[in-house]
Amino acid sequence: MPKPATLGLDFGTTNSVAALARGATSDLVPIDAPDGPAPVFRSALCFWEDEGIRGGIAAEAGPWAIAEYLEYPQGSRFIQSFKSVAASASFEHGTVFERRYRFEDLGRLFIEKMAARAGSAFSEAGRIVVGRPVEYAGHRPDEALARERYDAMFASTGAEIHYVYEPLGAAFSYASRISDPATILVADFGGGTSDFSVVRIEAPGAARRCVPLAHAGVGIAGDRFDYRIVDRLVMPLLGKGGSYRSFDKVLEIPRGYFADFADWSRLALMRNRRTLADLEKLRRAALDPDAIARMIAIIEEELGFRLYEAVGQVKRDLSSADTAIFAFSGAGVDIEAEVSRADFEDWIAPDVVRIEGAVDRALALAGTEPAAIDRVFLTGGSSLMPRIRRLFTDRFGEARIASGGELTSIAHGLALIGQQDDLSAWTS
Repeated sequence: MPKPATLGLDFGTTNSVAALARGATSDLVPIDAPDGPAPVFRSALCFWEDEGIRGGIAAEAGPWAIAEYLEYPQGSRFIQSFKSVAASASFEHGTVFERRYRFEDLGRLFIEKMAARAGSAFSEAGRIVVGRPVEYAGHRPDEALARERYDAMFASTGAEIHYVYEPLGAAFSYASRISDPATILVADFGGGTSDFSVVRIEAPGAARRCVPLAHAGVGIAGDRFDYRIVDRLVMPLLGKGGSYRSFDKVLEIPRGYFADFADWSRLALMRNRRTLADLEKLRRAALDPDAIARMIAIIEEELGFRLYEAVGQVKRDLSSADTAIFAFSGAGVDIEAEVSRADFEDWIAPDVVRIEGAVDRALALAGTEPAAIDRVFLTGGSSLMPRIRRLFTDRFGEARIASGGELTSIAHGLALIGQQDDLSAWTS
């Protein structure tokens, strides 16, 4: 009897991808989008008020969310990167049009919308293998809380759910491309986390084709690099480092507002009555009230997505050029600044140090010297950044670097793992 189909789901901070496996083959699932079916589905939600539906609030996900937002930005609430708060005990709920949404509410809604756009793929699968980071994003992440929220998020699928480290999915995908035995280091760079697995790949036909040796991770990746750009180029115009008067004292403006503003998962959620009232109170007391007014305007005019696009564009440009122009205009903020790759790499240098430390931990836990690594498989969108690639070429040499399927390899491999008789060696 053939095995039932299994779905591999890479629920990512920036993008989500699904693949369906039957036996030894795994195919990416095309998901309906305004410009035609595509395998990559943006991990985003858009809400808007609609009196014609039950509850009065409508929602869309993925590229459909972007399309709804672009049609009516100020009447929408656009939320992205919400996976990054999965393990955060401090995130209890976000307020959208005065309705509270927990993480699992946002996640469940996103998965339901994605499944509805994926034809019969989700309903065909009796088993869904979901990728998870080795270490969740955020300050002091609570892994047990994240698991509880994920369970609630996927309960409505009705399928058998298993969780596998994301770089292991990429390892299984890479194993399908080679025939010789190898010890590989998988480096997965997403939007919220950077994860590493050392895996031994045996020759085809072996009882166990892939043997995980060790894992390590750190809650730093593409969104943190975005934060560095916003912090350097945008925040000075919005009051960061400024002061306000409190009775007879002059105090520094609380940094929490700026930390939330530069966090894609929290920026849209700042558009609520309480936060805006607090910011207005702060504006009246600030020594530079116009700067706080600009922050309020960006939040009220729902310009977070446009800011995200400007940041993403300069990062992409710096991947192929030594300099690039950061340009953003709106809500009284007009920025056009030249950014050099050297400056950008200097801004993210502390983050790269922590990423390199996670690589060291993975190798140490595996008891493997760098010289014993036959291949380094780089995956995830941020792996395309020159500074990230150089971290591995400097240590392992260009000849040992492999890449490909940067946005899709994890889902492909997760689906193949789901076809194994015993998942215990893979699940976390």
